[in-house]
Amino acid sequence: MELFFSALISKELDVVEKQVKNTLSLLIEGATIPFISRYRKEVTGGLDEVKVGEIKEKYDKLCEVAKRKATILSTIEEQGKLTGDLKKRIDETWESTLLEDIYLPYKPKRKTRAEVARQKGLEPLAVLLLLQQEPNIERRAQTYVKDEVKDVDDALKGARDIIAEQISEDEQARNSVRNLFARNAVITAKVVKGKEEEATKYRDYFDFSEPLKRCTSHRILAIRRAESEGLLKVSISPDDEECLSRLERQFVRSRNESGRQVQLSVHDSYKRLLKSSIETEFAALSKEKADEEAIRVFTENLRQLLLASPLGQKRVLAIDPGFRTGCKVVCLDAQGNLLHNGNIYPHPPVSKAGEAASKLRQMIEAYTIEAIAIGNGTASRETEDFITRQPFPSIPVFIVSEQGASIYSASKTARDEFPDYDVTVRGAVSIGRRLMDPLAELVKIDPKSIGVGQYQHDVDQSKLKKSLDLTVESCVNRVGVNVNTASSHLLTYISGLGPQLAQNIVSYRAENGAFASRSQILKVPRMGAKAFEQSAGFLRIPDASNPLDNTAVHPESYFVVEQMAGDLKCSVPELISNKELRAGIDIRKYITPAIGIPTLEDVMAELDKPGRDPRKTIEVFEFDRNVRTIDDVREGMILPGIVSNITNFGAFVDIGIKESGLVHLSQMADRFITDPAEIVSIHQQITVKVLSVDRDRKRIQLTLKGVGCKC
Repeated sequence: MELFFSALISKELDVVEKQVKNTLSLLIEGATIPFISRYRKEVTGGLDEVKVGEIKEKYDKLCEVAKRKATILSTIEEQGKLTGDLKKRIDETWESTLLEDIYLPYKPKRKTRAEVARQKGLEPLAVLLLLQQEPNIERRAQTYVKDEVKDVDDALKGARDIIAEQISEDEQARNSVRNLFARNAVITAKVVKGKEEEATKYRDYFDFSEPLKRCTSHRILAIRRAESEGLLKVSISPDDEECLSRLERQFVRSRNESGRQVQLSVHDSYKRLLKSSIETEFAALSKEKADEEAIRVFTENLRQLLLASPLGQKRVLAIDPGFRTGCKVVCLDAQGNLLHNGNIYPHPPVSKAGEAASKLRQMIEAYTIEAIAIGNGTASRETEDFITRQPFPSIPVFIVSEQGASIYSASKTARDEFPDYDVTVRGAVSIGRRLMDPLAELVKIDPKSIGVGQYQHDVDQSKLKKSLDLTVESCVNRVGVNVNTASSHLLTYISGLGPQLAQNIVSYRAENGAFASRSQILKVPRMGAKAFEQSAGFLRIPDASNPLDNTAVHPESYFVVEQMAGDLKCSVPELISNKELRAGIDIRKYITPAIGIPTLEDVMAELDKPGRDPRKTIEVFEFDRNVRTIDDVREGMILPGIVSNITNFGAFVDIGIKESGLVHLSQMADRFITDPAEIVSIHQQITVKVLSVDRDRKRIQLTLKGVGCKC
């Protein structure tokens, strides 16, 4: 079956079949996507993480179809209707829609009108009608008037019900209607009478109509959300006349009374059965496509957010700002450990600015603070102004997104980390740690709570979770983690580990001290050879005696580096530190049956930047000091901003006030673009121009045209 699937996947993804087969073999053996794409390039022919992921997804879907086919074959066989030709056709079908069409006539049904008519003995009459050769159909129908069949009309109605069901289950008929839905179906939405006020936020869809194939993801999701809330009535419909015309051409073959009866059956079948069935199918299909687009946008935003620039291991003073309740302040060491916490009240109504400044000065000096992080929630700008007005040493000040911090601070994870502190302290710690290492801190929060999605609660939740988890796993493994400081949550996402092994690593570290080498990780309980193989290359030990333990070079390739150093008569540390020595290496000399040019090139690239974080360096950013509320925003203003969220219709930009502004897709460039990600990325610092301000609706329209990004 694996070989057969390889051929199908190869054709669908346009990937060489051998590459697919080898990739599937690795996946079935338990290798992870990050490991395969990073350390098995010779086996896969250099397939990247995306392609390996697509192969796995297609394989999983084919396995699901195979299970469905087994169920279908079993059901039809139990009915005694499984012919050789039918079995052959089902065996050869791997497209889900076609498979269900084949199965439809045999699918167990509830008591339909057609089934009731069959029980009355009217199926022979239906067959006679379909032949359309009987000149006096009423006379023939009279012979069926008995028992539960009251009269001729009742007999003909029952026969038509049988024909209508047969038409609705006919593959050609379904495909004919399906094709017309695909070509010209229109999605329509209308507000439910009496719900106008309650549905105000959906007023763009009160009388909405658009070709389904042109309806964007965010519109479909908004419409479906409003429908689920009982605020809109939604329908999808093709050209009914054309559908009926096609069906009549297929089924009506005479102009006699039998033909007229079949024509009535066609109309009934389409209106009562076929149209609603295909409409349901297209509603599900359009929702699935909208989900896929929304999930794609969400995962890409999450990827950018997780890979945001870290400050690194610096001593940080973090502030969760507030007015009435004051500002919670914490001091963290370079590893993110909590050293001190307290409150200051620099703002009204308490207004103890002098005391607040004195406390901050003492903390900065006592804990040798190197950076200040301020949450971007309530009182953020006022707190930033207060800090920057103080004659403190030259310490950089950063505004940090609080999105999801409250979720973390109230979570079991936070309670386990800080059992003796309340949510305000935990929230401030999270703000500080986000500045130091966004990835390490954000993995503790459900990605849906981070605030970079679009209709995330409306999409398929299992698909969303799977996609987000894969994205987090990808980012964590791309960056790698310090095995001596990483939390169990961060380690969970490392290739080959999972929750139990991650916790075992943390527990072993607590009992035995820091790991001195990668090989020592094998001593962790339940750390087998396979788990070590999958994870070792992504775990870093900065102070290890072997410098390769702090690189992405996999332990299985250490011997190659040692051989290079031996050939050059130097040590491995000397080889890493001396670029001229490395320049003289001919990597082709070190090719083996298991290690080829791709791995050797990766090894050399890693020796050039051992242990270096692949993320960009963080930059200090400052909002316009004259803009504090939406009332300060004026048309034509040029303002600095930070991209806070990206959707498929544009990007939201934080300009330092409560309301984010929107740069619509049409305002991103002077050329036509289809994806905002072509122009901007999450947390990118940009300069925007204000197009318009709607203070009543709290909306700000921005443009990048004539201003541009700060790249």
